[in-house]
Amino acid sequence: MKLATALSERASLQKKITELSGRLNNNAKVQEGENPAEDPAELMTELDSSLVRLEELISRINRTNNATKSGETTITDLIAKRDCLRWRIRIMRDFLTVSSDRVSRYSKTEIRIHSTVPVAELQKQVDSYAKELRTVDEKIQELNWLTELL
Repeated sequence: MKLATALSERASLQKKITELSGRLNNNAKVQEGENPAEDPAELMTELDSSLVRLEELISRINRTNNATKSGETTITDLIAKRDCLRWRIRIMRDFLTVSSDRVSRYSKTEIRIHSTVPVAELQKQVDSYAKELRTVDEKIQELNWLTELL
């Protein structure tokens, strides 16, 4: 099984487990004399088997990510880099939005507001981070489709 296939199965299992949790909660109580729409015992059995499979997949995915390298960098390292780039870009974009907001003045006597940073320069830097993020993400995707799951 390719790593990408395992990642897809993991996502499906996570969604299924979330849905099973909701279904369990919906069938936790019924009015006296009524039956639940679904048998909680069956739902718990399905939940248990899904969690066992998810644990196995997560373990195998993590082992594969730690063992697979692109040059000297593991997939785990690339994922950490990608996650931090996403954070950096989101924070910088939010900051630039606030920095470049114009404050309306109704008269010349009102206080003038100026940005504390060079917005255009920082925007170029954010664009550079975004390009780097795309490159890292493409490398991760490539490795996911080429790598066999351990």
